[in-house]
Amino acid sequence: MTRRDSMRGRTLLGATDFALVAGDRVAITGPSGSGKSVFLRALALLDPVDAGQIFWHGRPVGRTAILRFRRNVAYVRQRPAILDGTVEDNLRYPYSLRVYRDLQFDRTQAVSFATRAGRDSDFLSKRASELSGGEAQVTALVRVLQLTPEVLLLDEPTALLDPDSSHAIEALVTAWFEATPASRAFVWVSHDPAQAERMSERRLSMRAGVLGAAAEVYP
Repeated sequence: MTRRDSMRGRTLLGATDFALVAGDRVAITGPSGSGKSVFLRALALLDPVDAGQIFWHGRPVGRTAILRFRRNVAYVRQRPAILDGTVEDNLRYPYSLRVYRDLQFDRTQAVSFATRAGRDSDFLSKRASELSGGEAQVTALVRVLQLTPEVLLLDEPTALLDPDSSHAIEALVTAWFEATPASRAFVWVSHDPAQAERMSERRLSMRAGVLGAAAEVYP
């Protein structure tokens, strides 16, 4: 797949052939502006591509399958959208959407996820307006994990967190993955090569919209 900015005549994503299979833990590193987020958003079917196609379980994702695809392939962006109300209100919100109406909010599970991420038992009662950037990232990740997706596309999920909180998020994602590794996978975008090393078995790099093998050092 490829993506261009026609207004500026720039290639945002060069011709890219990428496959993700169950059990994969992939990290992508690279300089700012190299196209990492563009790539993840294209994989999540959030932005159109100029050429190419996304396949899911061996079949191209047509219009009628997009909602089901997005239910199973979850994108967590660096600066998440948080609704007014409490953290619990934010966690309950997906269950009001038609695509998730067959599921029920499990507060005990949500508290367990938040605790794994280093938050105390009162975290769900905290007002969204009082959340730090890092706490907003924790909220967004728990909101996604409770819906049991098959694939996580994580766009620098610890960028706003201190080292201890970052390690807690890493542990939370690892626990989610290891619960059923034969049916789950994730792609983790990071500026931190050490984090990429910890969180992946396959490491790639992005430079000027081109995805390739990981290098040792990223400027």
